[in-house]
Amino acid sequence: MLLKEPIEVMGCGRTDTGVHARNYFAHFNCLNTDLTENSEHWVYKLNNVLPPDISIFFIQKAKEDAHARFDAITRTYHYYLHQHKNPFLENFSWHQYGEIDFELMNKACEILLQTSDFTSFSKVNTQTKTNICLVSEAAWIQLHENEWCFVITADRFLRNMVRAIVGTLMMVGRHKISLEDFKKIIDNKNRSDAGSSAPAHALFLTDIKYPEDTFL
Repeated sequence: MLLKEPIEVMGCGRTDTGVHARNYFAHFNCLNTDLTENSEHWVYKLNNVLPPDISIFFIQKAKEDAHARFDAITRTYHYYLHQHKNPFLENFSWHQYGEIDFELMNKACEILLQTSDFTSFSKVNTQTKTNICLVSEAAWIQLHENEWCFVITADRFLRNMVRAIVGTLMMVGRHKISLEDFKKIIDNKNRSDAGSSAPAHALFLTDIKYPEDTFL
């Protein structure tokens, strides 16, 4: 509508319904060179016609064969949890009351760093050819009193993977399963052995890394 030419947008990936994205990339081809030469103007115009829950931060030129989804090197997700009722957090964080052993959950996170096959944390009957993922970061970080964030970075993620991991880590944190049990769940490669998926509303796609030569 604004550029007066057909535009096909390819996003960097898809998430479960209800999951948020603080940082999301998409690519498209365009004949209008003013789009990058006068990007602030176009960011303003595009944001004026987009719905309130979508905002463009910047427009940048990329190499011709750049692909928002397949060129990504790593993605980082944050999952938020709060332990005291807070109306200002309810839509963006998971309320979990009571004692939670975050130290033990971080020991379970160390097991994730040594894992390659994440079948136990993936939805079944997906179209992926492999469930192998390289997780380079996984930890619970305290943000404020009674507020925590689970940070996980990997080269790729399976459908429902982060929410399934969080749900299973909570079983560790509640002392419902041991670290040995957690390791067995991974080794069994059976989604039904793992915990229930944590709610989607507390999960955020936070960062995506691309090769240095992607952007011009």
